[in-house]
This record gives sequence, C-alpha cells and structure tokens, in this order.
Amino acid sequence: MIAPAVLLAAVAQMWVKSAYSSAAQVPAKMSGAAAAQQVLKGAGIDSVGIEEVPGHLSDHYDPRAKMLRLSREVFHGRTMAAVGIAAHEAGHAIQDARNYFPLIIRNAAVPAANFGSSASMIMLMLGFFLHHYFIFIGLALFGCVVFFQIVNLPVEFNASSRAKHELVYHGIVDQDEMGPVSNVLRAAALTYVAATLQAVLQLMYFVIRFTGGRR
Repeated sequence: MIAPAVLLAAVAQMWVKSAYSSAAQVPAKMSGAAAAQQVLKGAGIDSVGIEEVPGHLSDHYDPRAKMLRLSREVFHGRTMAAVGIAAHEAGHAIQDARNYFPLIIRNAAVPAANFGSSASMIMLMLGFFLHHYFIFIGLALFGCVVFFQIVNLPVEFNASSRAKHELVYHGIVDQDEMGPVSNVLRAAALTYVAATLQAVLQLMYFVIRFTGGRR
C-alpha cells in the first residue's frame, strides 16, 4: 500500500540531488548567509540570528532559539542553490514573526507527532496480542503523525513562495534567473508531499491490518 509513496520519495530525493547539484554550479551575487540576512532585514526582522551548522542540507529555522541554522555550503556558498535554500529558511522566520497560523499549528503538533511516531507501534502491538483498545490508542497516536505531515505542507509551500518573492524583490536574483532556485524548491517540496502520502497510506494500512484483520 505504501509502495507508491516510497517510490515518490525516491524520485523526490533523486530530483533534490540533481537540482541542488545543478543550482550549485550557477553563481549568485552573494552568499546564502548574506541573502538570508537581507531577506530578514527587508522584512523588518532583527531578532533572528544566523549561524553555521555541520552537515549536508541540514539547514533549518529554530523558532525557539530564533535562529537560522545553515549548513556550511549554504552559509558560505555564493550559488543559486545556497541563496534559494537560505531564503526558504528565512521564509520560516518571517512566518514565525508574522504568526502564520499553519506554522503555529505545526509547531504545536511537533511533541505529539514525535511521541506518536514511536508510541503508536507499541500500542498497536499490544492491541494485536492483548486487547483491542490498545489498537485504537495506537491509531490515534499515529494519526498525530499524519496530522503533522498534512499541516506541514502549506508551511513549506508558503516558505518557498516567500523565498522566491523576496529574492526577486530585493534584487538578490533576477526574475529571469529564477529557474535553478525554483527547481531546487520544487524538488524539496516533493519530498514533503511524498512524506505526507506515505504517512496517510501507512495509517490506512494500519486501520485495515489491525481492525479489518481482527474482524
């Protein structure tokens, strides 16, 4: 049942690698860190820091620390890949500053999703061998994971939309040069779509396996 989502995820990962590799060969006017700083400044945000972190494509925005964390190649890179990814993460900081409602919901859902991803398997196994009440608890817990993935989609799409707009608006990337940036962001968006589809299909499988199977 989850094979289509797994296949889509594999395609998305290959697209991300290809798009990033291509965009990393196209020079940009400034580094990723400088682009993120300019986007934040243009949005009137001066309370968010920017720092370099280890890892490849480990870029993210930490809403608790109000910190934009960029991998070395994005922080220092003067490429379209670097400025695109940095602007995307800056888009999350703008969402946070503007109290973007889907981001608020997503952040609130993180603890439940983290707990549900591990505890749901335990509950489902207990339900299968002990009592069916555990099955419904397990399904509800995994439902938290599905809910997180669904609400995460508009957050990521909006951050990419903001990134493309801000890059052009501030003259960091010319409109006719946006191709490589857009390709990277579209590829990244597909990975989130694949993760959401996989979570939904896995929940459907659990429902069929642990409820239909018992009947």
